[in-house]
Amino acid sequence: MRIGVVVHGPNVIDSGYALKLINLIKTYGNVSARLGGTMGRTAVIDANLENIIDISRKLVPSDSLKLFYDDNVDVIFLLNYGKSDVTGQVFGYKVYNHYLEKIEDNNIPLIQIERPGEADGSIIPWNNDLEIVNQLSQRLNLAIVTPEEVYENHIKRDDADVNQRIVHGVSSGENIMVNSVVIGKTDSDNLTLIAKDNYIVDIIGGELKEHGLEKLGKVDLDSAIIKTGLLRHGDVTPRVISKEKPDEFKIAFLDHAGEDVYKLRDSSAVITVGDDTTLISGDILYRFDIPIVGITDGDLDKVVENGFKVKNSIIFEVESGFDDIVGQEIKRIIFEGKQVSCEFSDIDEVKDRIVEIINNINCKYKINYVN
Repeated sequence: MRIGVVVHGPNVIDSGYALKLINLIKTYGNVSARLGGTMGRTAVIDANLENIIDISRKLVPSDSLKLFYDDNVDVIFLLNYGKSDVTGQVFGYKVYNHYLEKIEDNNIPLIQIERPGEADGSIIPWNNDLEIVNQLSQRLNLAIVTPEEVYENHIKRDDADVNQRIVHGVSSGENIMVNSVVIGKTDSDNLTLIAKDNYIVDIIGGELKEHGLEKLGKVDLDSAIIKTGLLRHGDVTPRVISKEKPDEFKIAFLDHAGEDVYKLRDSSAVITVGDDTTLISGDILYRFDIPIVGITDGDLDKVVENGFKVKNSIIFEVESGFDDIVGQEIKRIIFEGKQVSCEFSDIDEVKDRIVEIINNINCKYKINYVN
C-alpha cells in the first residue's frame, strides 16, 4: 500500500509524535511524508527530519494533500496537534473542504490523527470507514470522531448578512494572527472576526490593532490562515545548519512575516521591518546562521516562546509608528523596489546607510547589537 502523510505545524513534530506516527504507519505500507504549512519547517530542521519529511516547498496543507492525490496513493494521513480538540478538528474540516475544491474525485481515503497522546485526541476518517481507522484507534487509544460530529458540534451556524468567521479554541490574552500578521488580542474565549469588502472591520471577543490591519490589507476571511497564541510552544534547541557563505555580500529585504523567509537562506544578511517580522524571521534565519538588521518600534507581540538571533545582528528601535516609514525608505533607496542588493561589503556598511536614511527622516532611534 502506498501511503502519503501530511504533517502540519510544529507541535506534532516537537512532541515527537510525527516521527512515532510515521514509523507506525510504515507498518501498513510504503510511506512518503511532506510538510503542510510553513511554521513546521523550523521544527523539522531542529528535529533533523528533513530526510523523512519533505520541506522543500512552501505549501498550504490542502495543496500538500493534493500532491499525494495527484500521485494516486492508496491512503492519505493528516497529522496535526492543535491547541485543543476543537481547534484541531475545525482545522481538519477547513483543510478537507479546501482540498475537495482542488480535486476531481474524492476517491482516496483521508484520515486525520489529531492531538495524539492527549485524552481528547482523535482520529477523523473524513471520507472512509477503513478498518485501519479502528486499528489505529485502539493502538493509539484515540477516539474516532466522524465528520458529521465535527460539523454539528463546531461548524454549523446560521448564515449572517455580514462575512464573519468564528475562531475556535481561543483563550483570553492571546495574539490574533491572520496570514502571519498580528491584528489584535483576545479578551475572551469566544472570538469572531467580521469583514466587509474583504477588510476586517470589527471583532467580537477581542481588541483590534489598527497598525496590524493596515499591514494585512485585503483578506479573504473564509480562506485566511488564522492562529491565536504562540506560533510554537515550549523551549526548543535550535539546530544551526552550516552552509557556505556567498562569494559576494548579498543583503535581502523582508517587510512581511508572511513572506517565505526560507527563500532568503542564501543571503549574507536580511533587513527585517516590524517587531513581529523581526522576531519571527530572526528566529528562522538563526537556523541558517544569517544575521538580521531589524527595524522595530518596540510594539512587539509575543508570537514565539523564544526568539533567537545570530550574533552580530543589529536591531534599530525607532520612534513609535516609524518602523514602516523607515522600511519603505530603505526599500526605495537601497533596493529600488527589489528584494536583494549587492552594493555593500559587510553588515556595518548596511548599518551606516540605514543611519543616514533615518537621520534624513528625522526620527529618534537607538541601536541594539546582538552579542
